[in-house]
Amino acid sequence: MSTREQKIEELLTRGVAEVIDREHLRARLLSGGALRIKLGIDPTSPHLHLGRAVVLRKLRDFQDLGHKVIFIVGDFTGVIGDTSDKESERPMLSADTIEENMRTYMEQAGKIINLDTAEVHYNSTWLDKLGYDDIGEQADVFSLAEFIARENIKKRLDEGKRVSLREVLYPLMQGFDSVAVNADVELGGTDQRFNLLAGRRLQSAHGQAPQDILITNLILGTDGRKMSSSWGNTINLLDIPNDMFGKVMSIPDELLLSYFTHCTRVPLSEVEKIMSGIQTGANPRDAKVRLAKEIVTLYHGAEEAEKAEQYFVETFSKKHIPQDVREIKVAENIKVVDVMAESDLAKNKSDARRKIEQGGVSLGDEKISDGARIFTKSDNGKVLKVGKKDFVRIVL
Repeated sequence: MSTREQKIEELLTRGVAEVIDREHLRARLLSGGALRIKLGIDPTSPHLHLGRAVVLRKLRDFQDLGHKVIFIVGDFTGVIGDTSDKESERPMLSADTIEENMRTYMEQAGKIINLDTAEVHYNSTWLDKLGYDDIGEQADVFSLAEFIARENIKKRLDEGKRVSLREVLYPLMQGFDSVAVNADVELGGTDQRFNLLAGRRLQSAHGQAPQDILITNLILGTDGRKMSSSWGNTINLLDIPNDMFGKVMSIPDELLLSYFTHCTRVPLSEVEKIMSGIQTGANPRDAKVRLAKEIVTLYHGAEEAEKAEQYFVETFSKKHIPQDVREIKVAENIKVVDVMAESDLAKNKSDARRKIEQGGVSLGDEKISDGARIFTKSDNGKVLKVGKKDFVRIVL
């Protein structure tokens, strides 16, 4: 098997849940022609995280093989809201919120894909122009039964929960994106399967060849649940190196294989050796250090990864902070003194303020000097240290 064939095989298998149509796509990749590879991301949060990066990195793999990547920022669909992976109705967002959220999206996406050779689109360009007649024609391609048969929609209906007509229309919008850019292949996570298939249907209805689909697995967050900005369990692409390193070190050991496979490009043969070593007695912590360095290197460079490792050792080893430090869930905008009092790091709020005034409280590498200091999403994963022996990891 040639090097190119090996790369294509890994492209179609590494971290991949499903390919539609695998043999058709494989033949097209082997033919040597350049394909148009589409990925759309809605700016429902200001941060792109490692969960989003899984499919972005797959997009880069296609790009490295010489294909044209089409990156779509869903400034229109982001307002509408996709509830493919939600157990309740997702509220509509304001245009101002979407505008603010996507302010740094190019900077973040550019950490993975080469924007100089990519096509970048905002789907309001074409979706804003559609009228009722266009939407009616698109809707006619699907039956209502197909929509309500979707697992999460059916579950909500069975539970008597509201399902808005807006949610029914979302797959039409994502599907029409494929028509607008004439996509040969669309990428997405397992939660996007219905929307991805909608693109094939609409392309056929518009006289285009239906796109092939590559579906990647979803990864779990630092707390073992699906990585989600709304749960605060994310590792963000714009996290500073020290925080990114520390968050990776905090993941459960059972996620090591998934993270090596989906979040790095360490050869799978080497990943297999790492995991086999753990099964025969190697310390998972050493593998986690390797993983953290690989991930920080991808987004900040090797030099920053080395510094982040040194910082972690200084902070957690020499200062005797245990790796398995207790985690506490806190709400955004809650005061540090409140958390200290409620988590037994202080007897009460007055005691918490006294400890802060004495200089014995820090959050990550920040010395806390003001009891009114509040937690923000950027504090997720940081360790709150009180005195020399009391530590908790903050989860927002």
